[in-house]
Amino acid sequence: MAAHRRPIGQYLFPIGSLGLAALIHFSAASIEHSPLSVKILALIVVAIFIFATVFVVLHHAEAVALRLGEPYGTLLLTFSVTAIEASVIVSMMLHGENNPTLARESVFSTVMIVCAGVVGVCLTLGGLKHRYQDIKRQGTNASLAVIMALTVLALILPNYTHATSPGTFSASQLAFVSVLSILLYGAFVFAQMVRHRGDFIEDLTSSAEHEAHVSEGGKVTTSVLLLFVGLAGIVLLTEQVAGSIENGLEFLQVTQADAIVGFFVAALVLMPEAVSAVRAALNNELQRGLNVALGSACATIGLTIPAIGAASLLTGRSLTLGLGPGDTVLLLLALAISIVSFGTGRTTMLTGLVHLVVFVAYLFLIFVP
Repeated sequence: MAAHRRPIGQYLFPIGSLGLAALIHFSAASIEHSPLSVKILALIVVAIFIFATVFVVLHHAEAVALRLGEPYGTLLLTFSVTAIEASVIVSMMLHGENNPTLARESVFSTVMIVCAGVVGVCLTLGGLKHRYQDIKRQGTNASLAVIMALTVLALILPNYTHATSPGTFSASQLAFVSVLSILLYGAFVFAQMVRHRGDFIEDLTSSAEHEAHVSEGGKVTTSVLLLFVGLAGIVLLTEQVAGSIENGLEFLQVTQADAIVGFFVAALVLMPEAVSAVRAALNNELQRGLNVALGSACATIGLTIPAIGAASLLTGRSLTLGLGPGDTVLLLLALAISIVSFGTGRTTMLTGLVHLVVFVAYLFLIFVP
């Protein structure tokens, strides 16, 4: 039997992206003083590597998911993406002058991209192709309940506390909310993996198919390693580009610089999960797509808020988490629509279009607040 060989691109882009990020980091000073044409060329090369690596990472994530089975493969992708995203936000917080609202904008952007954008695309394209799609309300409602609790605690409650100025937590309040976030997300993962696993997966009729996929070439350890290397490369390159965008917006005196940078970071980091969720919806595996999408929102708040909270407490840098009135309305609207959309256990194209309308409004208000 011939040995299974991976296409060279599956190795080239993850390793190349990580190497390119290291090269840019160590030559940042020379690039900064280079002509504009060199800077533009560097950004084009970085963009090519980011987008190519996204699809390679997605391939490895799906390979791991097939070998480990659901929901373990989905959780691995979600947890790894969120952990690296949290490290990027923390590093950007600690870089240069204090930027108290960047973390809030990144977390808020992630929730809106997932609950309005990714879910909307999944439901719309899935409805166009399959007319109706069924989901398991128990698992989906559990995910939404966790998202609602974490979101209100982290992004809305700070506007109504009295220990400090509106929008901020005191040190004890921030530590308390961080611990609650970790505990709630840990309970969610336990329910998804162990206690109520059946509520989050499709009908278990594909065990034979799973065994067949497991036997198809390649080792799971190699896929896992390339998955992490590729994700690290994507996020480190994203951090480099986001820093350049932030400096450019500040130079142009754009008032919504934090919102734009937060959206950019969240969108690029979520790209592998978004593509995976849309593919699942097109394959009439909407529940798996929703697990990926909503799971990423749960993980973002449950893990990122404690990470940035710890960084704020250790460094003494201020942290503003409370959303403004307009963003609060959009967030509550996206969550309310999600509850209605998944309440019947069946979705259609119209359901997805409602989510997309909210997402378009969110994008418009980023640039025209």
